[in-house]
Amino acid sequence: MPPIWSPSPKRAAATNLARFMACVNARQGLALADYGDVYRWSIDKPAQFWAEVARFADVRASCAKDGPVIENPGAMPGARFFASARLNFAENLLRYRDAQPALVFRNERGTRSELSYGELYDEVARVAAGLKDAGVVAGDRVAAFMPNLPETAIAMLATASVGAIWSSCSPDFGLGAVVDRFGQISPKVLFAADGYFYGGKTLDSLPLVAQLIQKLPSVRALVLVSYASARAALERISGGAAKVVHWQEFGSAGAVLEFQQYPFGQALYILYSSGTTGKPKCIVHGAGGTLLQHQKEHLLHTDVRREDRLFYFTTCGWMMWNWLMSALATGTTLVLYDGSPFHPDPGVLWRMAQEERLTIFGTSAKYLASLEKSGFAPAHAVDLPALRTILSTGSPLLPEGFDFVYRDVKADVQLSSISGGTDIVSCFALGCPTRAVYRGEIQCRGLGMRVEVFDAEGRSLIGERGELVCTAPFPSMPLGFWGDADGSRYRAAYFERFPGVWHHADYAALTEHDGLIIYGRSDAVLNPGGVRIGTAEIYTAVEGLAEIAEALAVAQDWQGDVRIVLFVRLQNGYTLDAALDQKIRSVIRARTTPRHVPAKIIAVPDLPRTLSGKLTELAVRNVIHGRPVQNRDALANPGALEHFRDLAELRS
Repeated sequence: MPPIWSPSPKRAAATNLARFMACVNARQGLALADYGDVYRWSIDKPAQFWAEVARFADVRASCAKDGPVIENPGAMPGARFFASARLNFAENLLRYRDAQPALVFRNERGTRSELSYGELYDEVARVAAGLKDAGVVAGDRVAAFMPNLPETAIAMLATASVGAIWSSCSPDFGLGAVVDRFGQISPKVLFAADGYFYGGKTLDSLPLVAQLIQKLPSVRALVLVSYASARAALERISGGAAKVVHWQEFGSAGAVLEFQQYPFGQALYILYSSGTTGKPKCIVHGAGGTLLQHQKEHLLHTDVRREDRLFYFTTCGWMMWNWLMSALATGTTLVLYDGSPFHPDPGVLWRMAQEERLTIFGTSAKYLASLEKSGFAPAHAVDLPALRTILSTGSPLLPEGFDFVYRDVKADVQLSSISGGTDIVSCFALGCPTRAVYRGEIQCRGLGMRVEVFDAEGRSLIGERGELVCTAPFPSMPLGFWGDADGSRYRAAYFERFPGVWHHADYAALTEHDGLIIYGRSDAVLNPGGVRIGTAEIYTAVEGLAEIAEALAVAQDWQGDVRIVLFVRLQNGYTLDAALDQKIRSVIRARTTPRHVPAKIIAVPDLPRTLSGKLTELAVRNVIHGRPVQNRDALANPGALEHFRDLAELRS
């Protein structure tokens, strides 16, 4: 199969990756010629590789000259990177203090604002002073219940500058979901906005914030950002021990920002698992590992440069927000967006891309599928001469998604499907600016990431489907789970299936092009008759149909085996009659195998999804088997589960 896109020789030669190869060759006396050479060297000589990444990225740190790059390199978990190094995460992201825009903010109501690197630095200094006045010290937790605003970025950087730990949720989370997260980590300061905008509506957050502050007795200060109104009404937040203050009045204007250095492994972020099987796991990530991994991904895989304008459609409840923030270390301009990506119409983000001259556009696979269904074709509606890279993650990007991008968005663009997760706050597989793009494939495994695919017995596979694993340590492995003193829950989550190996629970295959295909979560793999089938294979077949808005497949226990049940949400104006049922079966059979054809196809008005927007097959599987869904607050639309309860179609 020929590639769907290839970089020109001139473009490939001008990349950060090409420059990195030249630097490494000169310093190490090597002859690395292409990405495959760099990848093999990075996993064979990890200490050399990570030291060279730190040097290339100009990481601001102090380090004992005789300290090893990796302590206990054979231990997983247990390896430590740069144990003798000390750094300040915020100092690395605020190395520029000039007039170039650091943050450009836009929302669905047409609001636009800019903040230069100099202005960003001054605002972080002010807010950091406020945190110190509130008694925040290294190791304390600071939480945010915020939209994707410049104020959120400022508060995070201020938190990191004093060595405290940042954690955030987006304002569409319900009270229970927020308490399930923040209640476990006892934040000392809470940042919150008075509301947000979505789909043409103004949503008031203050009633929920008032309840939240009652349930978080650890909070000493509540800082309110006036976003949905000219000035938030502090009097609507009553009771509780927290001092309530407006954003503009928090901290000290003109304060001096001091960057005390902390250990490389100093806790930086607490992120959360989806929580669909119980209270969310609080995943603690370190400052040095996060910085180094993100610098590698931004500079070498995404080819981010100072003159770029980088956008990722994300909320503050998704790890891609944390990933996006780290790009400030490159000196690039980040474009933030708050609101619906389809309001007032499907072209809103693409008009923004044209107006802001975006060079890198990041989004989710689900958004691209929805955009295609909407009928909006950016290639025919806007001019995107600056755009050179599109990033997609959140779920596998189906082959049809590749077709759509190159046909209806832009023909000459690098489409980088990337895959990793909250667990590692980064990627196992992602783009390569010097390699070709093949339809339906992730371009490469990440540098320094010894990613393999295992069969059930732990044997490495090439070209066959199995479990995605990482067989050697990497810097952005979590420090652990909050409250897991002996590390037992952390080890059970990732290292029990294959001892000493990170098991990521993705169903995947390495390709002949040294790329990767993700077939879905391995805990959602269907197994009729003992044959393993990834749900993404079925979605690839059916979601190209005009009648289907989205689909969800689960395995139903049936007569001593399992059978595949496919639930579909139809586009407006369609019904699941016999003709459409047969059409769906025919396309699945033609595009996959007869074993992929579901035993039952059932139309439902809605499909349940997590707060980060991912469809949750596990919750549906539990409901159809009469098992409880342990944490409905982890779902954005828990009412959708009722569509799957006691279905007559599943009794025969």
